[in-house]
Amino acid sequence: MKKKLNFSQTLLIGSLLFGLYFGAGNLIFPIELGQNSGYNLYKVVLGFTISGVGLPLLGVVASAISKNDSLFEMGKTVSDKFAYIFTTALYLTIGPFFAIPRTSTVAFEVGIASNISEKNTKLFLLIFSLVFFITVLAFALKPGKVMDNIGKILTPTFLILLSVLVILAIVKPMGPLGQIKPTQNYQNNPLFVGILDGYNTMDALASLAFAIIIISSIRKLGVKDSNQIAKETLKSGIICLFAMSTVYVSLAFMSSSSVKIMKLGNNGGIILSNISFYYLGNFGKILLAAIVIIACLKTAIGLIIACSEIFIQMYPNSLSYKTYAIIFTLISFLIANLGLQNIISLSIPVLMYLYPLAIVLIFLSLLYPLIGRNKIIFTFTIFFTAIFAIFDFLKALPANITKIPYIENILNFAKSILPGFNLGFGWVIPAIIGFILVLIIIVIKKDKIKQISL
Repeated sequence: MKKKLNFSQTLLIGSLLFGLYFGAGNLIFPIELGQNSGYNLYKVVLGFTISGVGLPLLGVVASAISKNDSLFEMGKTVSDKFAYIFTTALYLTIGPFFAIPRTSTVAFEVGIASNISEKNTKLFLLIFSLVFFITVLAFALKPGKVMDNIGKILTPTFLILLSVLVILAIVKPMGPLGQIKPTQNYQNNPLFVGILDGYNTMDALASLAFAIIIISSIRKLGVKDSNQIAKETLKSGIICLFAMSTVYVSLAFMSSSSVKIMKLGNNGGIILSNISFYYLGNFGKILLAAIVIIACLKTAIGLIIACSEIFIQMYPNSLSYKTYAIIFTLISFLIANLGLQNIISLSIPVLMYLYPLAIVLIFLSLLYPLIGRNKIIFTFTIFFTAIFAIFDFLKALPANITKIPYIENILNFAKSILPGFNLGFGWVIPAIIGFILVLIIIVIKKDKIKQISL
């Protein structure tokens, strides 16, 4: 039994983790905020990095520290019912309902759509998504090779190709950084807006899902001790953290400098396409297509594997891994053909509800050395969070729903009593209150906080 990984193995796990994380949203959202944030660029990028990099790292580390191999095991600390409901909802969100379909639509819109006429878009999206998901399924049906396929091949290839654009932008910038007035969304509270933008990557949610792959990969390399697995996860996470932060900052800065060559208001795919064409002409389109397709492909593979493995764990007597992989791939293919904007708009309210629960669960799990698996602490805190996160969910619904008098009254009430509600963090204070209250109850009852055994 190995005591620890060598540097090359740590680098491999870091590459795998980066590859799993960095997909569709990780490309388009930094590009969009880079151009739209104007002179608030630095604050927005910092906020985006906090939620887009910091929280995912904490999620993986929390799984390792709490000695939970999966989100399902982590959720059981609250209750079995919560574990089943929350795990299922989260995996379907980052899986076949939203995140996996988005990988295909982003790859198509960025890499392919600009080269075809608008009237043929739906047909070509259908063809492209079919080929894309057949490829994803072929890789996903071999989960034992995920470390080699993603960590050794796809991730390094992606970084090499992307670095071409980044280096060109550094050597020959398109214009100055952050000197225009921000668009309306980025004028007030830019740091918090950046944090909420980071939600769209779904990486904090994915961190809880990918933990099962990372931890099992470390074990395959010979490390069995749970404490050492936590340390190796942290080391690999730091490598991933550095790589993702570097790429995010590079993309945002590159996009910020592009305001001189194009008008504002484009989506991230169009902006990235214009930048590629600016530097490399038609070859730039080919390069961009390769970058985006590889980025989205590796994330989709990881998500199909993670979703299939967790459903096997939760429902052991249901379907085989192969059957789950095929079903999730098929659902993703069908939803992908709804188009990118529809997928994003449908996902935002769900993310605004699931993210608070995931964040609180991550932080409670990080406190494992102090509180153990105390069910009272977990249940009480999660309950408070779940109740008040409903208001953030309602606020994120489409305008035609939020303008319904009944819903509007609820939102006005939440606005009046919840600090930070306007910023999208109305759940934070209630979660803290719930945590403090349960600690007071435990002290009064003179119960032991550290309750390791369930």
